[in-house]
Amino acid sequence: MEKPINRSRVIPCFSHLTSEFRNRLIKRLILAFFLISSLQPLTSIISEAQTLDEYLQEAAENNPELKAYYNDYLAAMQRVPQAGALPDPTLSAGFFPKPMERYMGNETANIQLMQMFPWFGTLRQQKDEASQLALAQYEAFRIARNSLTYQVKDTWYQLYHLETEIKLTREALSLWASNERLALTRMQNAGASGAGMTEVLRIRMERKELENRLDLLTSSRRPLQAAFNTLLNRNIDDLVKTADTLYALSAAELILLDSIAENNPRIKMLDAEVEAVASQKKLSRLQGRPMLGLGAEYMLMNPRTENGMSMGGNNMVMPMVSLSLPISRKKYDAMEKEAELKQAALKHRREHTVNELATEWSEAVRDLEDAGRRSKLYRDQGELAKQTLDLLMAAYVGSGDGFEELLRVQRQMLDYQLRFNEAVVDQHTAVARLEMLVSGD
Repeated sequence: MEKPINRSRVIPCFSHLTSEFRNRLIKRLILAFFLISSLQPLTSIISEAQTLDEYLQEAAENNPELKAYYNDYLAAMQRVPQAGALPDPTLSAGFFPKPMERYMGNETANIQLMQMFPWFGTLRQQKDEASQLALAQYEAFRIARNSLTYQVKDTWYQLYHLETEIKLTREALSLWASNERLALTRMQNAGASGAGMTEVLRIRMERKELENRLDLLTSSRRPLQAAFNTLLNRNIDDLVKTADTLYALSAAELILLDSIAENNPRIKMLDAEVEAVASQKKLSRLQGRPMLGLGAEYMLMNPRTENGMSMGGNNMVMPMVSLSLPISRKKYDAMEKEAELKQAALKHRREHTVNELATEWSEAVRDLEDAGRRSKLYRDQGELAKQTLDLLMAAYVGSGDGFEELLRVQRQMLDYQLRFNEAVVDQHTAVARLEMLVSGD
């Protein structure tokens, strides 16, 4: 198999990556791992892995589209024995209403049996072509399987993101309820005042917005749950379990993500198609050669009477040989040229696909690193906001000062928590995309 041409590009083909570039990429991935592992707790590694793995297994067993691709592959495998079989023999018979007079008797019928044999190597090339096409169909099944795996993971992570947002919004509502009780208590202790009532009303306005947000998040769960259940081919209202927290990634997982050209089924499918076309090219040459036929003719003879004497009447067997004459050379030359052009097109398509996958890989690595930076930023910002909120709350309880700042910091803290959750989900989604590109089984 020829390697794609290496050109000077911003993103080179992975089959031509220098060791220096590959090492830099691995170092970046290890750095991304440490960014992620420093942010994520390890408390639910087992629970998430079990839940998500079970869903992936269920999707692989039940998804109708994946079953269709697998049956296409099995059907393609059945073409291999067909391609390697000899042409069906031909049997013909003739009967004479009036016996034909021959020297050896009167011929009343004849039966012919003929088997044609393609040129040497033709059947082997036909089998090779069918095998490569079946392999290409298997790689198409792998593409569908990897795509399904990514969709299940991506949708599951979105559900986790949504459930976490709902949880954080409820916690924020509980906090605002506490603030309202505190403001009411201060107002009662200080006596009725317009300023105190203004604080209570401001808190109630914030609560109304959060309640509306919670309703919107809750109503968003059903379509996302339906999409997930559809991938698993089950009832759209079935309960979907998510993890309490996403697990930390292991360095070993990321170090393996350093090449796509050798494993991605899109590349392997094109390789198989190139091999199939190469067999097709050889086959077109062999089909331009004669086919040999071997057979026999059996003649039924009756005795004939001549001058009052019975003569002949013995049945006869005559061996037969036939030879096809492929004299239309333009047809076979065109078949060979067609195969050459297909092969060239597939090689160019393979080169384009490798470059395209390399670009997708680089984008996924960028997204992973960006999510890691955002996770660290929003975790730190959330901690600072929590410390600031504690100080502002103490000042407000003591003197009633800083109410506006208290509201602002509470809103900021919720925003940091939501963004942190989004960044963590983005990390895992980026890793799922990387896994789909390297397509490890």
